[in-house]
Amino acid sequence: MKKIFILIAVLTVISCANKQKTENREYIVLSGKIENQKAAKISIINNDFTKEISLNAEGIFTDTLRVDTGYYSLYHDRTNATLFLTKGEELKITTDATKFIDSMRFEGKDATSNKFLVDKVLRNRGKDPVAIFSQEEGEFIKTMSDIRDVTSQKLKEATDLDEAFIAFEKKNIKYAHLINLSRYPQYYPYYSKNENYKPSETFMAYFKNIEYDNEEDFKIYENFRQLARQHYSKKLNPFEDVKGSVATIKNLKSQVLKNTLAQELAFFISPSGKDADYLYTALSEISTNEKFKKELTKKYTDIQKLKAGKDSPTFDYENHKGGTTSLADLQGKYVYIDVWATWCGPCIAEIPSLKKVEKDYHNKNINFVSISIDALKDHDKWKKMVTDKELGGVQLMADKAWQSQFVTDYVIDGIPRFILIDPNGKIVNADAPRPSDKKLIELFDELKI
Repeated sequence: MKKIFILIAVLTVISCANKQKTENREYIVLSGKIENQKAAKISIINNDFTKEISLNAEGIFTDTLRVDTGYYSLYHDRTNATLFLTKGEELKITTDATKFIDSMRFEGKDATSNKFLVDKVLRNRGKDPVAIFSQEEGEFIKTMSDIRDVTSQKLKEATDLDEAFIAFEKKNIKYAHLINLSRYPQYYPYYSKNENYKPSETFMAYFKNIEYDNEEDFKIYENFRQLARQHYSKKLNPFEDVKGSVATIKNLKSQVLKNTLAQELAFFISPSGKDADYLYTALSEISTNEKFKKELTKKYTDIQKLKAGKDSPTFDYENHKGGTTSLADLQGKYVYIDVWATWCGPCIAEIPSLKKVEKDYHNKNINFVSISIDALKDHDKWKKMVTDKELGGVQLMADKAWQSQFVTDYVIDGIPRFILIDPNGKIVNADAPRPSDKKLIELFDELKI
């Protein structure tokens, strides 16, 4: 009997020691294996946190994450899944890259929580977004409410979930419902072809009492981050009121939200932007993200080289018709450049307008050049789209996608991007109007092209 008591005491000490070790641990241990891996790494991402973890030849990985409890996105190649990670715990993941979500299995304290998240994705898979967003407003609200209610009921019925996860997931379900509702005013007119739709007061009431300036929820919930960014993007108007947009960000309580919106506003620091100097100074003062501020300073410094009258960066890229074409080959005429990609919806939307401009200025003092920044693996896709859509002008493909020298020299961080160069290779406008913008023709007329 004495030996039994001693054994129980020893086991109790070990159990307490292990519990204390877990509670004191300031990191999460993430490990696992990805069968049939499609890339040499995975990425764990949440708001301003990103960590890449290498896979060995067998797809095995292990690493520590110094992060707080919450939701994180796991990326592998072009697939991703949402994880719930608890600070101080260990989670082991096994899956097959060819059936990424379907084959996911978990071990560890958060295994059941993560299985709940996978089951939620599988349960909602196959729902037709076109059919859902084509519904009339009342029917759409009911559909979204039904989806929310099923998930809430599953959460309520679960008997093996951690109480902390349940608390997190209740909010997550609420924000998922709200972000789905918020997309309706934009998607419904497009899918239903009813351009006259305006959301009712009943519909808009869903968004009245949301505290968007909420740092804690912004850091934890991706759905809330989307809601907040969507909300403030409507309040920011850098094209017409730069100072008002900056003031809106400055007045926020959440520094994390300030940092995020400052990064979004930085997109408007461009070679042709008249407020570039003001924006650079203001955003540098607002943000506490040192990495962002370093990148912002580099961008601001680089665009100084892209002022009108400066020598244009050059290119020498593969021509769809064969061989290569350089900027020097085109000197003697103005050159209007469209930087695009086959996967870029807004780029493709400009094609009809670009074709019209090309037709109207055929045989005039201007060359039209389209430079694709598709990845090398999509080379055949680029060639096919140029042929199928009968794209005119000079069709080129950059050698290193986003990292191509011409792209980085022009500080291109979003496409489509249009550039106008004069017959002597000097920059006219490093951020020229789009073909669909009447200001382009006004610019051509001013230059007597």
